Amino acid sequence: MFFLSDSTGISAETMGNALLIQFPDLFFERTLIPFISTVEMAREVVGQLDEAMAGPVTPLVFSTAAVDEVREELMKSKAPIIDFFGIHMSRVEEQLGARGLHEARRLHGVGDVRRYNNRMAAIEFAIEHDDGLSPRGLDRADVVLLAPSRCGKTPTAMYLALQHGLFVANYPLVDEDLETTELPRPVRELADRCFGLTTTVARLSRVRQERRPDSRYASEEQCRFELRRATAMYERHHLPTVDTSAASVEEIAAVVIQTLARQRRDSRRPQSGHDLRRGRTNRS
Repeated sequence: MFFLSDSTGISAETMGNALLIQFPDLFFERTLIPFISTVEMAREVVGQLDEAMAGPVTPLVFSTAAVDEVREELMKSKAPIIDFFGIHMSRVEEQLGARGLHEARRLHGVGDVRRYNNRMAAIEFAIEHDDGLSPRGLDRADVVLLAPSRCGKTPTAMYLALQHGLFVANYPLVDEDLETTELPRPVRELADRCFGLTTTVARLSRVRQERRPDSRYASEEQCRFELRRATAMYERHHLPTVDTSAASVEEIAAVVIQTLARQRRDSRRPQSGHDLRRGRTNRS
């Protein structure tokens, strides 16, 4: 498999892999070739693809190259190319009644300076507020992830920061916090931004065993206690909850983003008398 792009290649990989995952019984050797910015570079890539065509297996090529001259040169290859840009751009242009720029815009790069700077600021925030390291500036958080240790808080926070530019803090629930169903003091005023993460006892114990083998921390009894008490806390405060036991970080982040969007929609709706008496809007 080859993934070609005149930018970072992330989109080509993402879209290509979304198709390849439907073939779980096949093994793929993947090669990413990004930043094909000139016709000369495209010719070199065509030579590499044609050389691969002479091998024992016919290569499959995914491309998101946007510059017309580069795309046209790549399409001269003998290898079968799935041209995502060409397939979809013409349809978009037809519907909009306008021609796109056909430029390598680098969606995941520094092309959009404001978006890039926002993501960098979000990453710095996530690092500063990882595992409850600093209560300073917590009120700036878009999201606060609550969970016992090793439930996936840090990777989820980093992904939300890097991919979506969200300011995410994560707070570990330790035994002292779990003695009560009250939210921990540092995040008590941020209940409307809190998300609870949970997992299964078996998975949590297995992950903790890798960190501290045969410890009380990794025992199923301790894991069961922490997850039970954390769930009681989430339920008391009606926190949105995500089960991370069988979900990728991308799936967890998608649930968080979806929930945030739903909450924003709900907050714009008039409250019913029942909700007003409870002093809150409905939350799933």
